[in-house]
Amino acid sequence: MSRPPLPPFTDETARVKVRAAEDGWNGQDPAKIALAYTENSQWRNRAEFLTGRPAIEAFLTRKWQRELDYRLIKELWACAGNRIAVRFAYEWHDDDNNWFRSYGNENWEFDEDGLMQVRIASINDLPIAESDCKFHWPSGRRPDDHPGLSDLGL
Repeated sequence: MSRPPLPPFTDETARVKVRAAEDGWNGQDPAKIALAYTENSQWRNRAEFLTGRPAIEAFLTRKWQRELDYRLIKELWACAGNRIAVRFAYEWHDDDNNWFRSYGNENWEFDEDGLMQVRIASINDLPIAESDCKFHWPSGRRPDDHPGLSDLGL
């Protein structure tokens, strides 16, 4: 299975890859998202370590049971060869309607077929008021005309 664009990445192809990842995660379909990773993909997400698609799918299912009304924006930070670094922010609330903006960085490494084989994510959560939310679009893909992180001053 091939998942273009393929490495080695240019700034242009890395931006396409980053937007595809953002779109996938905003779709919140764990089984579909897991297909973007190698069968034995290695993850670190905060302090949790995962290996393989079944673990990724289970993780994402748990994530979105807790993180409600999830909206994510990713932005390319750097790329070289088969690696991409991104920064991101996402907004969500819990069952008690406590709102958060989660900020982080991810380091990605891809195999020759364009599947992610390593994902290392560092994330911090900032409590915010619902009125401070900046990510305003219906559930799903961020519209092309919605500002990105830099445009929002994040």
